[in-house]
Amino acid sequence: VQLQASGGGLVQAGGSLRLSCSTSGRSFSSYGMGWFRQAPAKELEFVAAITYSGTVTDCADSVKGRFTISRDDGKNTVYLQMNSLKPSDTAVYYCAADQLRYRRITKQHFSHYNYWGRGTLVTVSS
Repeated sequence: VQLQASGGGLVQAGGSLRLSCSTSGRSFSSYGMGWFRQAPAKELEFVAAITYSGTVTDCADSVKGRFTISRDDGKNTVYLQMNSLKPSDTAVYYCAADQLRYRRITKQHFSHYNYWGRGTLVTVSS
């Protein structure tokens, strides 16, 4: 599975962005997906995850109510809709695929993901 994140950019506080993560490989629909981010000089942080079926989602408390993860298996793409952005959301955002297929729950720790895409930078100005 190869992943490519896109959609980052510069936005003012309160604005919105939608990140996309396109994948190659015919088995995309069998993998849960996650979004992580890393701000300068900070550790990698869980943002959101979705199961392979799309029926279960999870997100970090820091983004709850503002960010939404979704997937379109027909397009082999997972999305992260980010609303009401804050300067603290500034980071490089990465998408990742679960190391196990058909997992019915989401995972927050990065160790459960072994396919990673190149990140996309999101900068939120105050």
